Amino acid sequence: MVSLFRSITNCLHASHHCPFCQLPAPTRDQFWCDHCLAHIAQRPYCHHCGHSQLTNTPHCGHCLRSPPPWQRLVRVGEFRFPLRQWVHQFKFQRHFWLADPLAALLALHIPHPAPVLLPVPLHPLRRLTRGFNQSTLLADALARRLGSQCWPHALRRTQHTVRQHTLPRAARQRNLQQAFAVRDIALPDHVALVDDVLTTGSTVTALTHVLHQHGVKTVDVYCLGFTPIDKNHKNVG
Repeated sequence: MVSLFRSITNCLHASHHCPFCQLPAPTRDQFWCDHCLAHIAQRPYCHHCGHSQLTNTPHCGHCLRSPPPWQRLVRVGEFRFPLRQWVHQFKFQRHFWLADPLAALLALHIPHPAPVLLPVPLHPLRRLTRGFNQSTLLADALARRLGSQCWPHALRRTQHTVRQHTLPRAARQRNLQQAFAVRDIALPDHVALVDDVLTTGSTVTALTHVLHQHGVKTVDVYCLGFTPIDKNHKNVG
């Protein structure tokens, strides 16, 4: 009887259910179940600009037409179900504990990480209103998994701009002119910008230009979701 009770207790302690669909997950080290993970839209993509392709490639036609200023982009997948829901839970529903499992998904795609990770900054007023910067939480968790350093205060937002998601593509670029600055610190030659979602790329483009002006030679971009563009070149995420 004692043996049976012990076996049942061990099974209960060992059990772990996916918080998204409530199906059993293989181990406690795996936050979401295989079923949910299999639904992440992990299409092949260009490792420079991030756009989805038929095969993984270091550069694509989009890069030739309009090359981004950063050197490499790493993403978990397209910003669709279920990744979209997980990011929204993390960002808007204050599920802070999702930072580590989301960082674990992203770390799987980064074989050669930058030595320093820089979270995309929020303006102090928006940071005060929201109460946290999701990019900082993500970058900190990612740095621990990659063996890199997270420098949360290296970049600062100098202008309280209109929210990017409310603006069309061209207006986003104008909205971010002179919106960022690098603090008076020495940065390494290789850094990575960390953000939750890349939509038009206007924010990381502005930050990359600032970093290059500050002497940084190689800028990578690490993001969870990438908003795909339809045939009319409109973001659909």
